[in-house]
Amino acid sequence: MKLYLLYITVLLLATLCPTTTRAQADTCAHDTTISLESIEVYGKSKVQRAREGAFSVNAIDVRRLAGSTVSLTSLIGRTTGVKVREEGGVGSDFDLSVNGLSGNSVRYFIDGLPLEAKGSGVSLANLPVSIIDHIEIYKGVVPASLSTDALGGAVNIVTKREQKNYLDASYGIGSFHTHKADVSAQLVEKRTGLVVRPTLSASYSKNDYTMRDVEVWDEESRRYVPVDRKRFHDDYFALLAQIEAGVSDKTWADALFFSASYTTTRKELQTGSVQSKVYGMAERQGHAWSLSARYQKRNFLTEGLRLSASLSHTWDYSLTVDTAYRKYDWNGNYILSSRNEINGRSRSMRHYDRPLTVARANLDYTLAPGHSLNLNYLLSRTGNNRYDEADASFVPSDDVLAKHVLALSYEQRLLHERLSNVFFAKGYLNHVNIGQTDLGSITGSDEVQGSATKPYAGYGAASRFAIAPALALKASYEHSVRLPLARELLGNGTTVYANVALKPEQSHNANLGLFGTWRPARGHTLSYEAGGFLRYVDNYIQATVSEKEGLMQYENVPAVHIKGVEGELRYDWRSRLLLRANASYEDARDQRRLKDDGKPSATYRNRVPNRPWLFGSAEAAYDFGNVLLADSRLRLSLSYEWSHWYFLTWEAYGSRESKARIPAQHVFDLALDYSWDEGRYGLSLQCANLLDRTAYDNYKLQKPGRAFFAKFRLFIN
Repeated sequence: MKLYLLYITVLLLATLCPTTTRAQADTCAHDTTISLESIEVYGKSKVQRAREGAFSVNAIDVRRLAGSTVSLTSLIGRTTGVKVREEGGVGSDFDLSVNGLSGNSVRYFIDGLPLEAKGSGVSLANLPVSIIDHIEIYKGVVPASLSTDALGGAVNIVTKREQKNYLDASYGIGSFHTHKADVSAQLVEKRTGLVVRPTLSASYSKNDYTMRDVEVWDEESRRYVPVDRKRFHDDYFALLAQIEAGVSDKTWADALFFSASYTTTRKELQTGSVQSKVYGMAERQGHAWSLSARYQKRNFLTEGLRLSASLSHTWDYSLTVDTAYRKYDWNGNYILSSRNEINGRSRSMRHYDRPLTVARANLDYTLAPGHSLNLNYLLSRTGNNRYDEADASFVPSDDVLAKHVLALSYEQRLLHERLSNVFFAKGYLNHVNIGQTDLGSITGSDEVQGSATKPYAGYGAASRFAIAPALALKASYEHSVRLPLARELLGNGTTVYANVALKPEQSHNANLGLFGTWRPARGHTLSYEAGGFLRYVDNYIQATVSEKEGLMQYENVPAVHIKGVEGELRYDWRSRLLLRANASYEDARDQRRLKDDGKPSATYRNRVPNRPWLFGSAEAAYDFGNVLLADSRLRLSLSYEWSHWYFLTWEAYGSRESKARIPAQHVFDLALDYSWDEGRYGLSLQCANLLDRTAYDNYKLQKPGRAFFAKFRLFIN
């Protein structure tokens, strides 16, 4: 290295002092001062390239947060235009909204494959953070390469694919008797190229946080009074075990991997879809086995053609136990009843076998530099074998939901990639075979029976033009179709009734935005995004709740129009100081003028209820280097989430003054992450809901108050 530096110095001197004699050269060496300035070189990460693509997308780098206590749902919920609403503590169901469309309108993928292929017990809430590289959240317009029938958007989780040996293990503990352990590893055998990736993740929580101002009967005053009580029947346990093995970078395959996974979950049920319904013995449990294979090959059959194919089958089983003839209150007391807890009917032990087969094939062909074609096919088939070993009146059935999605897209990259265009078309084939007949007046099974197959079509385009590094424009449009999921069409066996008469949603989605990155001085980076969107939805699928039973059911609303604006501002100083703030406004209105009987609808142009319509978040974080120990890193961050109040039910029903509403939310989280020995060891501390505010979410279900979490991580590379 010293010889190399000496050589460079001699060359510089020779250039500055073109003398030939040694004396002159010595004079030049002593009299000349050379000033060398550092040069900053900026490269674009996968996350940044995704943000700057033609589609409206949020991209999150998860690698830097692998050692923190933050959950994926919380991380995603802080991004622009996205709102995550949980129905309780750890393991509870959650609702993710993207630009006003939520729930099942948003599809979830892992490496381009439906996340449901891992089993119904696997979700963003319990997926190990340590295996994830980054997350892409598509808004309204979804690339044809995912080949899905999403309406509101899609969340694609991209896992790590680095070819190196490592062990990543962590253990966390927190309030409400919460424990979480994750272990992931990779072993690369260089001689044969064999790669083995085991993953193990376990979560447990009693979720015994305090419910504030719940009503219980007071014998002295002979009336219901508001009190604070702890949840007493909300234990949650989840386990995910997976192993993946295969080879990469072979002449006959870029990647060929086989994987097997097992998941199991157990969830005690504390409430229905509203917290006034209290359960004390009902529970839901399930497990799933999954086998899958994936294959990738560049220059497949011909130059420029790339193939990516996968096949998986999942044996998904669940059981809902509701055999107690009891009626509980928030004191944990009960009275004997003649009905079960969940739906007020006979004792039930409802079994659901839902085998799922997913097949996907993707062909990408480069026509010429800057021009490519993509053809994608997806098959998803779900069975629904139901039977009950306690309720003799229940009639077993075996339903089938199957869909075929074929998508073709053409992409252009012009003007030295300053202009990017994507044009695509999608074809959907939906097949259902309904066999269930119970509760026909509620589920619609008395009108919908047997087999039916219907085709649908979608299409769209996206464009991005970079005017300058600090200013670029993007626009996208899609006529999208979203087919009902098994949960919506067939229920979940506990808190959701079936509705086999549901129709697919169809929507015209449009996005228009501008974004850019400005570097006013060395080490300072300012990024911004701003945009507007329209969603014109027909047969909008909305969850409704029966206050009496506390049960949910999905139904079609003839038409809903959604419009809104959103924006985010980010500032970064030398990758040490991060400041970020975003805000979103969404106006979703019912467009149904007349009811089925021809009379005017009272909810016409009402804002869709139980949906946040104005919300935002902010974050401040600072990285301190070499604190206490060498090669260490200390990161302190404060995050804030806010949402405006909104009505729980339609504005037109009842008195506005006495109408149930979900109040404004102000929640702060404080986190400290410390790592040392070049990231080998890590300790993360978090205080969620720092100010201990009463926070509500879906259908005014209370979320936990102030909570503390700690996590230790060991990473051997």
